[in-house]
Amino acid sequence: MLGVIVTQWRVQIGERFSVSFQRTLRIPDDGRVYPLPPGLGALPLHRVEDFAARLPAAWRAQGGVFIPMYQREALWLGFDAAPWKPNAIKVGVGRVNAVSGGPWEEGLRADPQNYLVCPDQPWLDGINAGDGTIRQFVAMPLGQGYTVEAAVTGREQFGGIQIEVYEPRPGRFPDAPPPEPADRGPLRMAGMAPGPAMGLGAGGAMRQKIYPDPHGIETWDTANRGAIAVHIVNSEQYRAITGADPPPTPISARTYTEHGLPWFDLYDEALGHIPPAERLARATTIAERDAERGTAAGGDQTSIEIDNAQVRKLRPPHSGEGR
Repeated sequence: MLGVIVTQWRVQIGERFSVSFQRTLRIPDDGRVYPLPPGLGALPLHRVEDFAARLPAAWRAQGGVFIPMYQREALWLGFDAAPWKPNAIKVGVGRVNAVSGGPWEEGLRADPQNYLVCPDQPWLDGINAGDGTIRQFVAMPLGQGYTVEAAVTGREQFGGIQIEVYEPRPGRFPDAPPPEPADRGPLRMAGMAPGPAMGLGAGGAMRQKIYPDPHGIETWDTANRGAIAVHIVNSEQYRAITGADPPPTPISARTYTEHGLPWFDLYDEALGHIPPAERLARATTIAERDAERGTAAGGDQTSIEIDNAQVRKLRPPHSGEGR
């Protein structure tokens, strides 16, 4: 099993891979496909074992970490991996595979592909909707039918985020890095500031490809892996558990855009994308669930006009260009 190291802002799994959980703007779910919103700083991480007496027994049994999120706040996962020796990564939301839409299960599958390869995948902003798009990860409470878990399985039992990391088989890649340090890849940062249980619902659509595995499933050593459970608490729970205030909620996407701040796109035309996950493409979005319930949408969900001059084009991962 790969070792897991938790710092204030990142989880490292194994020797070369780490992931951060980046706060971001929630894009409108209005039928449009938006460019990538910025990172507004990493969410703080806390180990379950450090606050065990104040957390549910199920969380203590799973271990892992927890992060604070406001209801209807969005996040994306930022990956950091070694170009000279990549990793295969599985991501689940409420134990639904965010890439394939299938149940959370052991091992890797090639058809349909149920994992990412890092690099080249620098980030994941939501569930795989196919055709080079995703549906944004947005925090919602369990028990009200808003989460991807409810849309796909009809139940809301687990919530949170699940991550598994697999090493390549011996001999597939070098055992040591090249003499020169590898690029860290695009950062996608606008600035450099690092109740019920919560899950992730399907928000608005944005342009983001999930790349096919260029190495083949036989590359990965499924017996050599590491995993972590990431639990989500709301702002009131976070204060009760830690005694600290959560980070302030981000500004709205409209206010951000009106101030002329950047959105992002990636020059990745040469890279393909995996087929749509039908179960995820059909998943009820938060906006659709609001409409079913006759509930007003939370936050500013009116459409946004983004000037092309505000969309910053990034080169492929590991070009060294920041985001």
